[in-house]
Amino acid sequence: MRHRRNTTKLKRSASHRRSLLANLACSLIEHGKIKTTLGKAKALRPVAEKLITLAKRDDLHSRRLAIAFLHQKETVKKLFAEVAPASRDRQGGYCRITKLGPRTSDAAPMAIIEWVDRTVETTGAVAEEPAAAAAV
Repeated sequence: MRHRRNTTKLKRSASHRRSLLANLACSLIEHGKIKTTLGKAKALRPVAEKLITLAKRDDLHSRRLAIAFLHQKETVKKLFAEVAPASRDRQGGYCRITKLGPRTSDAAPMAIIEWVDRTVETTGAVAEEPAAAAAV
């Protein structure tokens, strides 16, 4: 029986799984959202939320723990400087998983995982504000 066994193995060894989750977490921190399989997204969510909780403490020990897991100093800087302050008032639930449907090649269920408090970067022309247009 698998009672209270919460680790999703993802058909990988422990070291491979740890590296995979660290790389997915780095991509999530860097890009704000990533498209991956549903199983990987579900395995990534607790890891990413624990990293945010660690970054909200914002002390030297938590920074060293984050570097030890992620192995990328620039990503840790972005985590502590941009991602964690955006979630300062939230008590938990920092990630959102949106199911997309099956992948065309192998029918694997796909999902998008993203930060809930993510600031959306607009590309292209800046839209006019409705109040400024109404004043004219």
